[in-house]
Amino acid sequence: MPSVSRASGTVLRDRDFRLLWVGQAASQFGAQAGQVVLPLIAVLTLDASTGRLGALRAVEQAPILLFSLFAGAWVDRRRARDVMVLSDLGRVLALAGIALAYPLGVLGLPALFVAAFVAGVLGVFFDVAYQASLVRLVRRDQLARGNSALEGSRSAAQIGGPALGGALVSLLSAPVAALASASFFALSTLSIRRIRRQEDRQEDRQEALPAPAPGLERSAGLRRQILEGLHLVARQPSLRAVGLASAVFQFSFAALMTVYLLFLPRGLHLSGAAVGLALAATGPGALVGSLLAARLPGRLGHGRVLVAAAVLADGVMLCVPALHGSAAVTVWLLMGINFTFGVFSQLVNVTLMAVRQAVTPVRIQGRVVAAINFVGMGLTPVGSLLGGLLADELGLRSGLLVAAVGLALSPLCMALSPLARLGRTLPL
Repeated sequence: MPSVSRASGTVLRDRDFRLLWVGQAASQFGAQAGQVVLPLIAVLTLDASTGRLGALRAVEQAPILLFSLFAGAWVDRRRARDVMVLSDLGRVLALAGIALAYPLGVLGLPALFVAAFVAGVLGVFFDVAYQASLVRLVRRDQLARGNSALEGSRSAAQIGGPALGGALVSLLSAPVAALASASFFALSTLSIRRIRRQEDRQEDRQEALPAPAPGLERSAGLRRQILEGLHLVARQPSLRAVGLASAVFQFSFAALMTVYLLFLPRGLHLSGAAVGLALAATGPGALVGSLLAARLPGRLGHGRVLVAAAVLADGVMLCVPALHGSAAVTVWLLMGINFTFGVFSQLVNVTLMAVRQAVTPVRIQGRVVAAINFVGMGLTPVGSLLGGLLADELGLRSGLLVAAVGLALSPLCMALSPLARLGRTLPL
């Protein structure tokens, strides 16, 4: 594997890693803004119902189920850099289409559904590629610091992305909000395309990049590669536990967020800017969680950190349905809840990523990322639809409570799995 340096602490000095880091940060910023922009355009500009908002979120998440496995095999056969560049260039075009549709008077829910689906497909490819690319840039003893940096940038995006998206939709216009998201994908494209190492050094990937066979043999080879990733996740105890815990969390969280995005403007009567501010508080919390993830698992043990952090992150969301009172007090309380959730959920995310990378052979990283995304996030479209159904049938407050209770099953899955027994060092 290419080595960035002899000392793990110098990973941040490597030019190619920095380019990946800048591009990934910009892409995450655009994605975070877009995840708020499209639903808020639907709710505030097009007056979408609860069911249609759930459907919009489901359409954006459906590509995880439909394309994750294919994306993993695709990334393992190609340069991750090129996959990331093409993915973000496509997202620029998708969001620019929304900006163009508005002044032409053709912006409606069908246009949002198309843009959400396209952005979702390209987001699947980008996320698989950037996670697989890290182990091609750094040694395994540098993964904790590399992951901490990448997840820290994602946290920084969570600080500004939701706030910017909510404020622009509320105070300015849909085209400006869409173009703001698109501009960050453009910056990502410009940065990542300058990475040289994946162009010049391919020796670590030859085993994962067989010469394509024509016709049916090529299709059969692709299927075998996809199944190889699924079989490894199913057989390896730690990977299997990661997939199961992720599936429970992502299903419940998708339901919760659908109700949440309705509860804040309609149940608590917050403006789009206030919604963005409340959601943005997750970002600084996640930044703190990323910094903690670089040190706590090595000091306290990976298993102990995973279970405790998951309990704290998921438990604090039970406070949201109890919120009442004035808008100012409510926003501050929401910011506190989201900050706490950001700290501990990010601590879980980074630690789980390090576990997955440590136990997975380099040649199959892309397929394992895709398999875990498929298992862990494949049910999120169903969760989003369930969130809309809960809001309709039980009301916003009760529906939010049911979804928050579902989150508690994720730390239970980890506590009963081999993940809970992981020590201070990971198996290599």
